[in-house]
Amino acid sequence: MSPSQIRFRFRRPARAGRFAAEAVTLLVAAAVAFPLYWMLLSALKPAGEIQSTRPRPWTLSPSLDSFRRVFEQQDFGRYFVNSLIVAGTVVLASALIAFLAATAVTRFRFRFRTTLLVMFLIAQMVPVEALAIPLFFLMRDAGLLNTLGSLVLPHLAFSLPFAIWMLRGFVKAVPEALEEQARVDGASRSRFLWRILFPLVLPGLVATSVFSFISTWNDFLFAKSFLISDTSQSTLPMALLVFFKPDENDWGGIMAGSTVMTVPVLVFFVLVQRRLVSGLGGAVKD
Repeated sequence: MSPSQIRFRFRRPARAGRFAAEAVTLLVAAAVAFPLYWMLLSALKPAGEIQSTRPRPWTLSPSLDSFRRVFEQQDFGRYFVNSLIVAGTVVLASALIAFLAATAVTRFRFRFRTTLLVMFLIAQMVPVEALAIPLFFLMRDAGLLNTLGSLVLPHLAFSLPFAIWMLRGFVKAVPEALEEQARVDGASRSRFLWRILFPLVLPGLVATSVFSFISTWNDFLFAKSFLISDTSQSTLPMALLVFFKPDENDWGGIMAGSTVMTVPVLVFFVLVQRRLVSGLGGAVKD
């Protein structure tokens, strides 16, 4: 048997395996994308097709009436801005605090350092629903009910353990010799921290920021629990309650509002996708 025939025999299983992997990937991608497609389709369908007992995965008469009802809703713009303020504050604050904390637990040796890291893991195991009532009384005693601060602080507390634990691997991957070389060149610790270390762990910061943004942007539990009477402080998930009616739900408005809520998340992904991929790759490598 010639060498070319041997290579051909080995290439056939490799090509078959690659084709199977690509087919499975396409099926998984289609399964993940189908709910988004159905949400957008339902937002574009006229009311008659949405309420039909025989739903079809297409529409021949798309309509923007559902989106019109969403944008004509009173204070919709205010709800959108409130969501941006809460999500943006949580992302920026968690990124800054997590970076400093991850640097501290990685570069410094102090008592109870391991205990602190274990507590970060334990904090991730506690269900959010189990802490809703204690957090409500905490916010009430602090006078933060019906304010955006009552949403920022809990999400910041839940985002930090994951962010610190993940960034710890990025900080640890930076050689200590690099810091020693920077000191020899006359750089202070703060200069090394922000001019050298921060750019190196930036992909990790982006990766953790994505998770913080999504969990905060889609939050309904805390918004429903802490924003009781002041509707001017409501966020976008709360705005969807307008379309839930006692007699009949406005599914077109619900799907249109959900589509509008999804757009900022997609934009955020597009803006950070390159650094997100490198950040997740770095986390896995560590």
